[in-house]
Amino acid sequence: MYIAVFSDSHDQIAHLEAALAAANQAGATMLLHCGDLCAPFMLDRMGRGFGGPIHVVFGNNDGDGRLLQTIAGKYPQITLHGIYTEIEVVGRRLAMIHYPEPARRIAESGQFDLVVYGHDHQKHVESVTKATGSSGVLANPGELLGMNGAPTWGLFDTDSADFTLQTIR
Repeated sequence: MYIAVFSDSHDQIAHLEAALAAANQAGATMLLHCGDLCAPFMLDRMGRGFGGPIHVVFGNNDGDGRLLQTIAGKYPQITLHGIYTEIEVVGRRLAMIHYPEPARRIAESGQFDLVVYGHDHQKHVESVTKATGSSGVLANPGELLGMNGAPTWGLFDTDSADFTLQTIR
């Protein structure tokens, strides 16, 4: 199973739509967004552009919470989780939060196969050794905003536990 991971879209409609098209083409069946959608209309576009489950945590720039809830209510595949969530998918434990510092501590706990975050707009993929000797992945997919270069997103393969960065051209 492939899981698309987005973050920091900051109202960049064209970049979001390009990432949704690329995620669909890559065979992603789930989408995680690590916060900073900004305007609620971005959530509507995700709901229309991706048919599988969509999980969203809030960032520091997500505005109208009431409207986000209203929009999410129109799409049964969208779940808003607040500032943090843990999800289990096909035997993989995943955690999502917007901020890098707690994400690192969560990954170092050894409880998760994948911990994703955003906030600093810096793409990052790191293997973190768990207490069991196996490793998990700590990853920031970068930004859909495109402020610091080409917009990027991530793709997680639940079979291999590989996380790869994808660039929107």
